[in-house]
Amino acid sequence: MSNPKRSFQQRKALTGMLFLTPWFLGFVFFFAVPIYNSILYSFNELKATDTGYSLTFKGLENYKQALYVDPNFVRDLMTVVGEMIVNVPLILIFSLFIAVLLNQKFIGRAFARSIFFLPVILASGIAISITNAGFMQQIMQQALASSDPTGASASGFLQSVELRYMLLDIGVSETIVNYLTGAVDRIYEIISQSGVQILIFLAGLQSISPSLYEASRIEGATGYEAFWKITFPMVSPLILTNLVYTIIDSFMNNKITQLIDTTAFKNLNFGLSSAMAWIYFGIVACILAVSVFIVSRRVFYHE
Repeated sequence: MSNPKRSFQQRKALTGMLFLTPWFLGFVFFFAVPIYNSILYSFNELKATDTGYSLTFKGLENYKQALYVDPNFVRDLMTVVGEMIVNVPLILIFSLFIAVLLNQKFIGRAFARSIFFLPVILASGIAISITNAGFMQQIMQQALASSDPTGASASGFLQSVELRYMLLDIGVSETIVNYLTGAVDRIYEIISQSGVQILIFLAGLQSISPSLYEASRIEGATGYEAFWKITFPMVSPLILTNLVYTIIDSFMNNKITQLIDTTAFKNLNFGLSSAMAWIYFGIVACILAVSVFIVSRRVFYHE
């Protein structure tokens, strides 16, 4: 008796499982054991011995020390989460705006696209050792200090004081003003972290059928209406993709990861370091779950 023919959805699911197989095998063979050991270390005190290491069960002591005793962990965690809340919306908005501009037809379009993706390329190798915004700020301040011995220009060059006063004078809320001026001060950091997101949005924009825009122009829709009725809904699944990527990317290399690395490999306190890592992982997972739940409710999937 012959097997029944699979439906299109079943074939798609099977193809997806085949694509996931290499990741699953890699996870089992390369990540499962380290993850188990990390969980085990977080509940124990690890001591090096002549024959390897020994574990002394401590229960939740490492977690309590990370949350209530360590003077830096909670403070750095709040700082990192606050920076993520500020940066992620700015990166998404900036990436979509630049992708829409780069999707237009103009001379030198390929060169302009490469400029915005250049920070991603430079992030590898020796360039990764340079602290982006801090390095640029030091150069600018040193250059200004040499031209202005008083240092007055250097202290205010990268600040958005004029913009802040202007917005407050016209009656804009101080919370919004602080957010906007913070975006201006973080412009280099935002640009340097937007390369992949711009590329993803650009790919999504190029997949939109031109016939949709032609029909909208025939119906008399303006460019503004076409963006909100066609472009934005069609790229909304990519907003969710970029949201997840940006949140994870913002948690990859910061004060918390440096603290965890220092605690483990300099202070040799692997139990406390593992506890910090799992607390950090739990915070990131909660932020991702809440963000995906909220955004996915507004995503439009074109069938």
